[in-house]
Amino acid sequence: IRTMKRLLPTLAVLALSLTSSCFLQRDRVNQRLEPGRYEGLVPGMSTADDVLLALGAPMDVVQIGRRSAWRYDYTESKRAALFLVVVALSHRDTMQDRVWAFFDEEGVLTHIGATLEGGDAEYKLPWND
Repeated sequence: IRTMKRLLPTLAVLALSLTSSCFLQRDRVNQRLEPGRYEGLVPGMSTADDVLLALGAPMDVVQIGRRSAWRYDYTESKRAALFLVVVALSHRDTMQDRVWAFFDEEGVLTHIGATLEGGDAEYKLPWND
């Protein structure tokens, strides 16, 4: 019986270590929108064809009367998880790059704007901020 009492904690630790696990996951949608790809585009001079050559096909085209806007997206999501027997702790951090290009009725670029946060996604566990 004494041997069994000493063996129980060891068996419990062994059981916990065999039933626990962790994983890391990263998902990407599209290609990063690096500033060098669109910095050469000049409002009032660049055309829709220039934007198409620099950035490729847009994710979305929005008609605004006779004008239009093209949206480009890149999304990166990172996830870390820890499983301990019946408890699962998980955190997903999703960040996005987005570029909008606006065109007049002649297809000439009027405005271009970007938010570049896609590379800032991090692997974290739930108790980290």
